[in-house]
Amino acid sequence: MKYRLEITPLAIELLAKIKDRREQQGLKKRIEKLQLEPQKQGKALSGKLGGYRSVRALGQRYRIVYRVDQTKIVVIIVGAGIRKEGSKKDIYSILNRFFAE
Repeated sequence: MKYRLEITPLAIELLAKIKDRREQQGLKKRIEKLQLEPQKQGKALSGKLGGYRSVRALGQRYRIVYRVDQTKIVVIIVGAGIRKEGSKKDIYSILNRFFAE
């Protein structure tokens, strides 16, 4: 079964901030792979991001954060960006701030 993809405005904004076209294309290809068995990919997140999943992209450098809605058969991409622990630009830090608002 193939899932439909939805990308939130925040995810679109975060993807647009990535200047390297090859990295953007790599992330888009990885997002497309989430259409098949998304619940078996990545790992479940906890804390403020509980209910979401995260999958690695472009080696270990990037993360794509998403939620699977089984009832609508849709994968909702909420963010994508660099994983840089301790940095304000870390994708998990950005999403935690966004969800706190």
